[in-house]
Amino acid sequence: MTHQIVAVLAFDGISPFHLSVPCLVFGEDRTSFGLPRFDFRICAIEAGPVHTEAGLSVAAPHGLEGLDGADIIIVPSWRDLEDPLPEPLSQALRRAHRNGALIVGLCLGTFAVAAAGLLGGRRAATHWAYAERLQKLHPDIAVDAEVLYVDNGDVVTSAGVAAGLDCCLHIVRARYGAEAALRLARQIVLSPHRQGGQAQFIERPLARSADTDRFTQALDAVRATLGDAHSLDRVAEAAGLTRRTFTRRFQKSIGTSFGDWLIEQRLELAQRLLETTEKSMDVVAFEAGFGSAASLRQHFSARLRTSPAQYRREFSRRADQGEQSPHALSH
Repeated sequence: MTHQIVAVLAFDGISPFHLSVPCLVFGEDRTSFGLPRFDFRICAIEAGPVHTEAGLSVAAPHGLEGLDGADIIIVPSWRDLEDPLPEPLSQALRRAHRNGALIVGLCLGTFAVAAAGLLGGRRAATHWAYAERLQKLHPDIAVDAEVLYVDNGDVVTSAGVAAGLDCCLHIVRARYGAEAALRLARQIVLSPHRQGGQAQFIERPLARSADTDRFTQALDAVRATLGDAHSLDRVAEAAGLTRRTFTRRFQKSIGTSFGDWLIEQRLELAQRLLETTEKSMDVVAFEAGFGSAASLRQHFSARLRTSPAQYRREFSRRADQGEQSPHALSH
C-alpha cells in the first residue's frame, strides 16, 4: 500500500490520553496487519513544544502546514470551547476538507470541527456531558448525546475517552478492511468493533455472578456459530434468563438490541470471509448466517452502503496491488 498521511492536532493544555489515542492506532508501524505505512504527523498551530495538562511537554515537529496533503486529520480534543477557532486553524481544516481529507473530531475535538463550519446540517457526537453545550453553540447541528461515534463519510466525530479508540478502529475497519481492524484490535487488546450507535455509557454495571457468566457464555456461543439460526428465546434460555430479562440485560450491557448486534457480528464475519477467501457469495452468506446471497446483499447495502461483490473487489485489489482509495469510508 502507498503511504497514508495522518495528521493530529496538538495544543497547549491537551490531555496526554486524548493525544495518545490516534498515536496508538496510527503512530506505529502496522504494515504486518495489512495497513499502509502511515506518515504520522503531530501538528500544532505553531511548531514547537506543546505543554500538556499533565505537565509533560510534547514536541510538535509540524505547524499547520503539516495538515497539507493529509489523508486523515484528527482533532483529538479542544480547549476554549466557546471562543472562536483561530482563523489559521479554521482555514487549514476547511482547505484540507475541500482537498478530500477525512476530518475527525474526537471527544471535544468535535467543537473545533464544528467551529470550522464542517458540521452544519449534519449529525455529530461528542462527550455526553458537553452535548447540550455543543447544541447550543451550533444549533444547525444534530447532536446525538448517546452514540459512540457518527460517520458522515468525510467527517467523523466521536464521544469521549475510550470512544475515541472505537472511532479510530472504525476508520481502520472502513478504510482498510475488517481483517486489518481485527488484527489491530487484538494487538492493542480492544473490542474488535463497537457500533457507532451503541450507548456511550451503561446505566448500571453488571455484577459478576453465575448468571452474568452464563450470559457471556451464551453470547460467545453465538459468535462461534454465526452460521446457525439464533432466536432470541433460545439464546435467552442458554443464558438462564427469561426473554424479557435477557432483553433488558442485553440492552444495558451491550447498548443495542440482540437483533442488531447479531447482524453486526454476521456482517463482520462476512467481511472477513470476502477479504480473506475466494468462497462464493452463496457460501459466504451461508457461513455468516444470512442464508442467501440476496439477503447478504440486502444487509451490505443497508448497513455498509456497498455490495458484497464491490467490497471484495475493493479490498482484494488493495491487498493484491497495494492500493488505497482516499475516499473508502462509506458508513
